Amino acid sequence: MDRALLADFLRTRRKAVQPEDVGLIRGDRRRTNGLRREEVADLSGVSADYYTRIEQQRGPMPSGQILAALARGLRLNSSERKHLFQLGGFTAPREAGQRDEVSPTMLRIIERMSDTPVVLFSQLGEALAQNALATSLLGDYTRLTGLERYFVYRWFTGDSMLRDLFPIEDHTQRGRVFIAEIREAHTLNPNGPAREIVDALIALSAEFRHMWQLHEVGVVHHRELKRYWHAELGELEMYCQLLVEPDDSHVLHIFTAPPGSPTEEKLRRLTVMTRS
Repeated sequence: MDRALLADFLRTRRKAVQPEDVGLIRGDRRRTNGLRREEVADLSGVSADYYTRIEQQRGPMPSGQILAALARGLRLNSSERKHLFQLGGFTAPREAGQRDEVSPTMLRIIERMSDTPVVLFSQLGEALAQNALATSLLGDYTRLTGLERYFVYRWFTGDSMLRDLFPIEDHTQRGRVFIAEIREAHTLNPNGPAREIVDALIALSAEFRHMWQLHEVGVVHHRELKRYWHAELGELEMYCQLLVEPDDSHVLHIFTAPPGSPTEEKLRRLTVMTRS
């Protein structure tokens, strides 16, 4: 946390917001540029004394919840909100309804890889984009909403379409992998969106609670030859190569079959089926 920069940023934004912007009446006797400290405190649901201490570089470090409240009170845009959290020593959690943006370059890469299934995932296991072949093989993950957007949530709440994609004897290992991935995101940002997923699964899934308590980390899976099941093609054995974007925010999953294998031929058939 940088107390001086945090205080200066809040002070600057407070002076930039006009009373009319937040539904307040300016009044003839107002001398302050922008909002008063007590007005920001009231809009944010904190005490005026607490807010004043932050601007004066005093008091404890604000929590993520307090920073979120100040962002709402000051009507910060997404860039300003992210900056506020960084100054406070946090990673800004995703806002309700907010989805990661996929770069045009990444979309072009996905579209041009037409002969192999590819899916772009967020750090939390949300499918952000996928090509037609991946949709034919796995289903359309991008249409999902709410917590069902997240792979780990669907797995541990018994999504039959997802679970049937893997042979039952592989289910324990798949679960270990999914938990290790969400644990990494949760550890990096304990107050971020991963917390909502973890809290929901602890309440809903005894299997998740048991495996979460094992505290496994670093369960590697992408180098393995994994088995999948397709209703028309039967079993497929594929590798899943991961390409991570420079800022580590998105991971492209590229599914490939060993050269000359039965699965390679099945993917060719799936390509024809998808295009027809």
